[in-house]
Amino acid sequence: MIRVFADLERLSQAAAELIAGRAQLAIEQRGRFCMALSGGSTPRSTYQQLAQPLLRDRVPWSRVHLFWGDERCVAENDPRSNLGMARKALLDQVPLTPEQIHPMACANDPWTAAAAYQRLLEEFFSPGEIRFDLVLLGLGEDGHTASLLPNTPAPQENRRLVTAVQTSREDFARLTLTIPAINLARLVVFLVSGQRKAEILHQVLRGPQGQYPAQLVAPGKGEILWLVDSDAAGQ
Repeated sequence: MIRVFADLERLSQAAAELIAGRAQLAIEQRGRFCMALSGGSTPRSTYQQLAQPLLRDRVPWSRVHLFWGDERCVAENDPRSNLGMARKALLDQVPLTPEQIHPMACANDPWTAAAAYQRLLEEFFSPGEIRFDLVLLGLGEDGHTASLLPNTPAPQENRRLVTAVQTSREDFARLTLTIPAINLARLVVFLVSGQRKAEILHQVLRGPQGQYPAQLVAPGKGEILWLVDSDAAGQ
């Protein structure tokens, strides 16, 4: 399903309301709400909306657990850090304990860090299936989502739930959930904003399949929802 909004503010408000509603529903049905966060400017606006009193007070935060869909292996105070962004926009504004926040911790060896995060997921969800209630994703201009970058092995990884990614174009590694982990989610929500995303959004949704990592997202037992603003939906 695709929902189009007039601008980023309305998109972010709708996304925040959706998260609050899904949190309430998951807690009523299963006793907790587990969400994987995304990085980037569009999610930041959503987190800021979610931290506002009207929505913040609707969420039973004591039953919420937050994970990450991907992370850059940089310091938390680096502006590229997804954890650092989320902490400023949301985590420091709501009543969460450290035990409810499960960031991807990049060690010296990103592959060791990826394996450690997979163990964390396995232990947290044990003995059940590793299944997030909601995975929040963005869309890169090259068609990537999370850190499933084109021309790397990451999009095709089908054994691991978490993997490391390194390219020659960046001086840091990344950690990311893989397609199998994302596709186990009950709900996957893409947030896409801005005219610069119009062409790739068109290609991902209307072009030939199999060309871009984002096209691999297809939750088998869940739902997928695209929330886009009018600029991104221009094509």
